[in-house]
Amino acid sequence: MNSLPDSPLTLRQTGFPLFWTARALSSASFQIASVSIGWQVYALTGSVFDLGMVGLVQFIPMVLLTLPAGHVVDRFDRRKVVRNCQIVQASLMLLLGLVSWTGHVTAPVIFLLAALFGAARTFEGPATSALLPAIVPANLFPRAIALAASAFQSAAILGPALGGLLYIAGPHVAYFVVALFYLTAAGLITSLASTRVAPPREKLTRQSLLSGFSFIRRQPVVLGAISLDMVAVLLGGATALLPVYAADILQVGSLGLGTLRAAPAAGALTTSLVLARYPISNHVGSIMFAAVAVFGLATVIFGLSSVYILSLAALILMGAADVVSVVIRSSLIQLATPDAMRGRVGAVNSLFIGTSNQLGEFESGLTAALVGAVPAVVAGGVGTIVVALVWSRLFPPLRLAKTFAGSGPEREPHITNTVKVPAND
Repeated sequence: MNSLPDSPLTLRQTGFPLFWTARALSSASFQIASVSIGWQVYALTGSVFDLGMVGLVQFIPMVLLTLPAGHVVDRFDRRKVVRNCQIVQASLMLLLGLVSWTGHVTAPVIFLLAALFGAARTFEGPATSALLPAIVPANLFPRAIALAASAFQSAAILGPALGGLLYIAGPHVAYFVVALFYLTAAGLITSLASTRVAPPREKLTRQSLLSGFSFIRRQPVVLGAISLDMVAVLLGGATALLPVYAADILQVGSLGLGTLRAAPAAGALTTSLVLARYPISNHVGSIMFAAVAVFGLATVIFGLSSVYILSLAALILMGAADVVSVVIRSSLIQLATPDAMRGRVGAVNSLFIGTSNQLGEFESGLTAALVGAVPAVVAGGVGTIVVALVWSRLFPPLRLAKTFAGSGPEREPHITNTVKVPAND
C-alpha cells in the first residue's frame, strides 16, 4: 500500500466532500427509517410476519425496477436522478411522519410508503455509484471508494442508535428528521456542478435493458468481480444467525447482541479509513481474492467460537476483510466500465448483491434449521474460501490484475465543487 500525499489538489478540490456528506446523510436516513418503521409496525400489529413484510415490500420494487433504473441513470443527468430520488424519499418520510403524528397510520399505509421508498432507493443506488467516477480522477478513485465506504459504515453504526433515540420522542420525530436529512443531501448533490454532456436519449427497449448483462458477460474482470461477491455473500450470511449465538452459544444477552452486530461495521469503518490514507495500488486482484478467503476463515472462527471476545474479534476481521474486497472490486468494476454503461452495470450489480443478501440470510436460516447454527456458519465460511480459490482459477485476468491504472475507459469531464478551494487551504 502506498500513501498518497495530503494535498489540496487531491480530493478536497473536487466535489467529493459534498458527495461524501450527502452519501453519509442518505445512508443514515435509511438506517433511521428502517429502525423506526420496524418498531412502529411491530408496535401496531405485534406480528413477526409483518416485520418480514416490511423487507419484502421494499425488495419487490428493487427486483422489478432495477433494470429500468440502470437505463434512466445512463440517459439522464445523474445528479438530478440522485437529487430527485432523495426528494421523493424525503416526501414519503414527511408523509409517514404526518400520518403518525395525527394518529392515522396503519400497517397497510406503512407498507405502501415503504414500497415507494424502496422504489426510490432502487434508482438512487446505481445513480450514486455512477456519479462518483465523474467527481474524482481515476488515480484517486480507490481512495474515494474507501472514504465513501466509511460514510456508509459510519451510518451503519450510528444510524440505528440515532433512530432508537429519536423514536423515543415519537415515530413522527424520527421520520421528520429523516426527511430533513434527505433534503439536506439533495441540496448538497444539487450544488455539484457538471460539465458532463448527457448522451442522446435512447428508447427503452429490451436490448437497452439487458445491455448491462451483455457488457458484464463480455468483460471477465467485471463478471468475475460481481459473481465472486454474489456467491460469497450468498454463502457467508453468518450475521443472520447472530441472535442465536448471542442467546444460546455465547450467552451475552441483548446488549451483547448489539455489540456483535456493530462489530463488522466497526472493522469495516476502521479499515476503510486506513485504505483511504494508504490505498492499495499493487497486486489488487490477488489481494481481493485473499480478502475473500480471510472473510471465509474469520467466518469459520466465529462459527466455532464459544468465547465472546474471540467471536467479537472474528466479526471485526470479517468486516475488515469485506471492505478490502469491496473497495478493490468497486474500483475495478467502475474503472473498467465506460461511462455510458455505468448506470446499467451498477444496476445489475445492485440486483445481484441485493438478491444474494436476501437469499444469503434465508440460506443461513434454512441450513441452521436443518443441521444447527454452528455447522451452518462453518459450512458457509468454508464455502466462501472454496469459492475464492475456484474463482481465482476461473477468472485469471481478475486474479492477475496488478493495478487499477489502465483498467478504465476514457475519462469523462469531472463534476466539481462550485466553491473554490484556496490553494493554501
